[in-house]
Amino acid sequence: MSVNPFNAVLAQSGAPGSTTAQWKGVASIYHAFFTGLILMVASRSGADAAGNWIFRTFRRQHHDKFLSSFNKLGLDHLPDAVAAAQYHYLSNSVGGVEVEYMYEADDKAWVHFCHPRWMYDGTALCGVPQQVSHGFLNGWYGQNGVSMGNPRVGFVCTSQDMTAQYGLAGYFKEYDHDLASEERLLFAPAEWAPAFDPEAAPKLNPDDWPADRLHKANRNYSMDYIKTSLPELVATLGPGEAGALGNLAGNIIGRQFYRQVEALLGTAGDSALDFASFMAAMATAQDDVAEVLGGTDDATVRVTGWRLMRGREDRHPAVFEAWNGLWEGCLAVHNRTLALQTGDRMDYGDDAFEWRIRKVR
Repeated sequence: MSVNPFNAVLAQSGAPGSTTAQWKGVASIYHAFFTGLILMVASRSGADAAGNWIFRTFRRQHHDKFLSSFNKLGLDHLPDAVAAAQYHYLSNSVGGVEVEYMYEADDKAWVHFCHPRWMYDGTALCGVPQQVSHGFLNGWYGQNGVSMGNPRVGFVCTSQDMTAQYGLAGYFKEYDHDLASEERLLFAPAEWAPAFDPEAAPKLNPDDWPADRLHKANRNYSMDYIKTSLPELVATLGPGEAGALGNLAGNIIGRQFYRQVEALLGTAGDSALDFASFMAAMATAQDDVAEVLGGTDDATVRVTGWRLMRGREDRHPAVFEAWNGLWEGCLAVHNRTLALQTGDRMDYGDDAFEWRIRKVR
């Protein structure tokens, strides 16, 4: 089995409470939140709704990230099909995703996302419909040639996860003619990806990508999915349904992952003040500013800044309602006799977010 060369670095999260461990905690809960949202939408709103939402999410993220990342990765000098494949290999590897790259020719290069799949962690893949795969392939992969200004470049998908093939695989191909919209993404399940040679794969300059930068990029990778997917969920389902389903998914993920994230952040205890300290540590690990006030059974945390949603000033208040479910779920495991009350909200125009944690039973 091939091994992502970046994962050896990312696995070294540092001592609990260290900066790198805290970044890993942020990455873990947002990664799980995104997977949970996919399952929640697919099971409650249906496969087509999930596919439409994922299409919107990946198309918007494509417009936000794709071209701006080329210069960072030093790919602008390569043939377009090769550059597109190397982009997906490098950017996903930095995010901690097991992926392979195989050059075939200047006009054809492969990518293969290996099992276990990052996007569908653990057993989640059993509950993800194929519409989700088609959504992100259309939203991102089929748009590469258009964004690069080369209408001859398309993507041919040869394997998908939901059909028990060999992961997500396919190749970027530059044809000898401009592609119609329906030709930008094709499916060829009979084709087989060539073998991966790690020595032939592109490599980042370690001087430009030291361990701290890789850990921070891994955190940002997971955060960006939530930054994009929650506003697009509201746009797809409407604020009522999106806020309710997002909050429910957040509550469940918070319950499932609180202990893991708490350990990485280096917080402990079961008091209201302890949970306020957990929320402050989580905010700090996202580059926000936090202040904790109060005592053991009645504490307040104020957070200035919302880096997670920076650049999403058009968001609906339902985005906060969905996101806040994470902290409600975490508190239910921390101490179920405590309640989380929301006060000031930056998305309502206040200068900070404020939560009060107090004993209610």
